[in-house]
Amino acid sequence: MHLLLARAAASRRVGSMRMSHGRARFALLIAASFIVSDGHGEDAAAEREAMVRTIERMARTTASETGRRTLDPGVLEAMRTVPRHRFVPASLRGSAYANRPLPIGHGQTISQPYIVALMTDLLELEPGDRVLEIGTGSAYQAAVLAELVQDVRSVEIIEPLARAARERLVELGYANVEVRHGDGYFGWAQGAPFDAIVVTAAAGHVPPPLVAQLAPGGVLVVPVGGAFAVQHLLVVRKDAAGDVRVRSVLPVRFVPLTGGH
Repeated sequence: MHLLLARAAASRRVGSMRMSHGRARFALLIAASFIVSDGHGEDAAAEREAMVRTIERMARTTASETGRRTLDPGVLEAMRTVPRHRFVPASLRGSAYANRPLPIGHGQTISQPYIVALMTDLLELEPGDRVLEIGTGSAYQAAVLAELVQDVRSVEIIEPLARAARERLVELGYANVEVRHGDGYFGWAQGAPFDAIVVTAAAGHVPPPLVAQLAPGGVLVVPVGGAFAVQHLLVVRKDAAGDVRVRSVLPVRFVPLTGGH
């Protein structure tokens, strides 16, 4: 949930194309339902393709900031697959594939497609990974993750958003995502450890509970900084010995991570 302030980039990893878990099970049924149920119809695929082309251009343009000129093909395929127009209010569906954040109510936003793709790419996911997302929002990021891995857990502090996200994911057939209403600062201890964790709201610091719930070899991507200050997108890596390294990728602007911490 953010507004990009400075240029960002993607990965030059030569990743193999990974089978989409949600897509493998539900592609035909869901594709048909999009055409019949919401009127966005055949144009949606073309709009998603144009969105992906924009993401690729941004990756090339911003490579000097992060050293990552291209995104992993699997990430691009997930962005090409997930129907973003189903994750925004009906009144904004005409802007669903624009490369900008959009309001989703309760003072929250669905993130700019490029930043969703970049943060997903930075996680360096493998098909068997278990991923924790903090800040479900409309569940768009969760759906992108679900296309790439077998198990996604997501925590949302705003109960109406959590409830709507669950319903939306069920409607779209994403059976490998579980959404919980709660304070994401404290993660999901019962589900730990996680191979990757992504936070879609800005914390004042890297939350220690999330670092503790990260598996050895895992990656945490989190924006850190104050609500009215420049925030930095950080990549936190935990090695096999449990030691942690932190790298700043780029400045961003996200809504603050709220809760009782």
